[in-house]
Amino acid sequence: QAQLVESGGGLVQAGGSLRLSCAASGRTFASNAMGWFRQAPGKEREFVAAISWSGGSTNYADSVKGRFTISRDSAKNTVYLQMNSLKPEDTAVYHCAVSRIGFGAKLPTQYSYWGQGTQVTVSS
Repeated sequence: QAQLVESGGGLVQAGGSLRLSCAASGRTFASNAMGWFRQAPGKEREFVAAISWSGGSTNYADSVKGRFTISRDSAKNTVYLQMNSLKPEDTAVYHCAVSRIGFGAKLPTQYSYWGQGTQVTVSS
């Protein structure tokens, strides 16, 4: 059964960095666009970043542009999210998922194979 497992979250001070990983198992997603979303308590799940199947195209939410970088290693069936200059408002559970409609999808309903998430907490 295909699944995604996120890791790398934790507690960090404002201005710090974290690198999240999303490892796929059960099947390869090398031909799929992938995305990262986050959900803070009491808020809806929101788009963070996406990457095309080749890794040649990426897009970001305005709130993280210039601070976060999404990348992928298809040989390892893994997608990464490098997060720099973290802010308290970045605190959330971060999830990765597989796009069902290719690159450019930004709605949670356009993704599947959701991982369980990894908690990121940024203290001020």
